[in-house]
Order: sequence, then structure tokens, then C-alpha cells
Amino acid sequence: MPKILLENVTKRWGDFTAVDNVTLEIPDRSFITLLGPSGCGKTTILRMIAGLEDPTSGRITIGDEVVFDSEKGINVSPSKRDIGFLFQNYALWPHMTVYKNIAFGLETLKWPKEDIDKRVDELLKLLKIEHFAKRYPSELSGGQQQRVAIARTLAPHPKTLFMDEPLSNLDAKLRLEMRTELKRLFNTTDSTFVYVTHDQLEAMTLSTKVCLLKTGVIEQYDDPLTLYSHPANTFVADFVGNPTMNFIDSKAKKGSNKKEIEIEFAKAIFKFSSKKTIDTIPEDVIVGIRPEFVNLNSGIEGEIYSSLPSGMSTTLIIEYRNILITSVVFGQVDFEIGTPIKLNFQPDNVVLFDMESGEKFAEGTLSIIEELPISEEELEEIKAHYELKGKEVVQEEETDDNAADEKVSFADKVKNIFKRKPKKEE
Repeated sequence: MPKILLENVTKRWGDFTAVDNVTLEIPDRSFITLLGPSGCGKTTILRMIAGLEDPTSGRITIGDEVVFDSEKGINVSPSKRDIGFLFQNYALWPHMTVYKNIAFGLETLKWPKEDIDKRVDELLKLLKIEHFAKRYPSELSGGQQQRVAIARTLAPHPKTLFMDEPLSNLDAKLRLEMRTELKRLFNTTDSTFVYVTHDQLEAMTLSTKVCLLKTGVIEQYDDPLTLYSHPANTFVADFVGNPTMNFIDSKAKKGSNKKEIEIEFAKAIFKFSSKKTIDTIPEDVIVGIRPEFVNLNSGIEGEIYSSLPSGMSTTLIIEYRNILITSVVFGQVDFEIGTPIKLNFQPDNVVLFDMESGEKFAEGTLSIIEELPISEEELEEIKAHYELKGKEVVQEEETDDNAADEKVSFADKVKNIFKRKPKKEE
């Protein structure tokens, strides 16, 4: 299987830039997910590699063959790029049986009938749909139709399989089933998969690497766990993970050495111990903490603002001096609203971001030094600050027609705008 290389690829429509100078290498036998909100350019990148869209500039190489080069005028047709494309709409022929749907492309390619029968039988067994060979698409469930579409795409042995949001039409249970099947399929076909989705859960569970995009620019390209644990900036940290990462606006100044920073928020002073030496410390920073790294029963004292048990775990919203902090407690537990509770932050799992740029500049441990007295006026200022910030977040989301479909985080909404909203089901 060949690797795919994009070099300085840009796509514009008039004044609008959909993809902005993207350089990306997709290794062979990898499962790469292009992830991001609506309009970030992920589908456009997929279509440009497949030859369904022509880049404005740049170069695309598949294996040893240059399939597009704006400077040299090279543009290989889609049919010669040996790529299988699986769309959101299955597009199965309604008048053909499952067997005929899978065989149709091979018949068009003039394969011998013996080879067609052998290949279709292989795929029916691989995707566990051999019992449906004589059925028509209308007689199949959504998950079964999707498997037929995958089999048809794999039939001619494409070098690479492209999938553009193939699970978005399925309900939550079928999505989980198909994620399992796709992961198994990837490990048994020895192919390169390139997958497009706005669902960070799909990206995290399926991929060998995730390419997270925003407004046509790559924000981070890493394996899923690195993306989650070591986000490059606040956009990555916020987009990946549910409940979302806690973000606390803070002030920072130099500590006793180049690995220590003094952090202040809500009139509480903390010591941040960095894993690495820090040369430049911005005055305004954002403290980022994943909910599972907010430990309970010792440390600073807050109050239960909301408790959301789900069976396997409980999401807690804790109010500390008018700042809402999300924690996750595993097990079948519930907490009474208004109950005092202490919390601290797990060592080595706190991230600092520059508030102005949003870029990460340190990772380390955050520990309390002292809590200063705080007045009612100061508490109201903190509340007003986060309410304003919440309104700005809502306004940004309203500019995107599909914002509700991209990423809805209950904890994030509670934290930012101080009112409960129902979490959208997967």
C-alpha cells in the first residue's frame, strides 16, 4: 500500500480559502482520520486526494506517482488513482441484490465471472453478511446496508479506502457496532484508510493518527492519545474529549526557578511545577485540566453545583468561588447538590496555555499555596467574567449552521453560561 503525501496544498473558491497550505503525510497501512467542525476543510482534502476536486495550488503524491502538481500541470484522473470512496449516502442499487451490488463494479471492470464470484464470497464472509446475499437493500437494516457499501468499495482491491462520514446516518447503537467492524476490517484488509468525521469519539476509537483541522489549517496531527493528553492549543483541548477540559482564566508570574510559576485565580495562589524549563511566561494564562484529573476529598473546598450519574460514572460540576470545575467519578455514585466537597488536581496532568494565542507552553503539577479572603464584589466580578465568556462562545456557535451537530458538551455549557442544558445523545 502506498503512502500519500500532500505538499503545500491550497484550495480557494474566490476569496474563500477552504484549505490553507496544508502539508500532510499519510503512511501506508494506517487509519488516518480528518477531524474538525463543519467548514474546516476535511472533506475538501479527501476529495482533492481522490481527484474529485482540483487544488488551487500544491502537489499530491500517491506512492511513487505524482497525481497532482499545479506548477507542472499534472492532474491524474480519479479513475486512475486506485482509490475506493465510501460516501455518507450508501447509494446501493435498489433493484439489485446484495450480491449483485457488490459484483456490479467488478463486472464493469470486465473481471472474469469466476474471479467475481470468488471476490464477492470473500467480502460477504469478511463483513459477516453472507446470509443476506440474495436480499435487496430495502430488506436490510442501516448497519447491514453500510456493510454492503463497504464490501462494494473494497471489491476491486483499491490501494486506499476513503470514507466521508459513513456512520452519520446510523443511530448510536449501530454506530458503536460499525466502529467495531471498521476497526476489525482495518486490521484484516492490510489497507490504508482515510476517514472524515466531526465526531471526536469516532476519531479517538478508530484511528492510528488524527489530523485535527480548523478553518483549513492543521491544528495538530498525532495519535489519538497524544492528541487527548498533550493538546497543542485550547482548540484541540476543547474539541477532543467529553466532558471537555476545564479552562480556568488565571494570572501568572515567575516562581523561584525556571520550572516554577505562581498561578492565581479566584484569589487563590497555586504553585505550578513544570516538567520542562520555561523561558517566557505570559501574564494571562489559561489553566487546563481534564475532568478525570480533578481528584476529590482533599485540597480547596467547593460545593456540588450539579451531579449527573450515568451508571458507569458520574459527572460532577463543582462550584469554587463562582468558577465551575468539572470532575468525573467512576462507579455508581450520586451527590447531593449544595454539598461541600474538597478537590485537588492530579500531579503532572495540568496544562498551561497562553491566553492571547491559545498555544500550550507548559505541562506539570498544580498545587495550592494559599487561599486569600474574597469579597462578594470580587465573586460577582468572577461570575460576570464567565457569563460574558459564555455568551461569546454561544455567539461563535450560532455563526455555524451545524454547530449543534459538531460538538455539544453539557459540562462546557454549564461551566460557561451557568445554566443547565441537556447533553445531545451520541
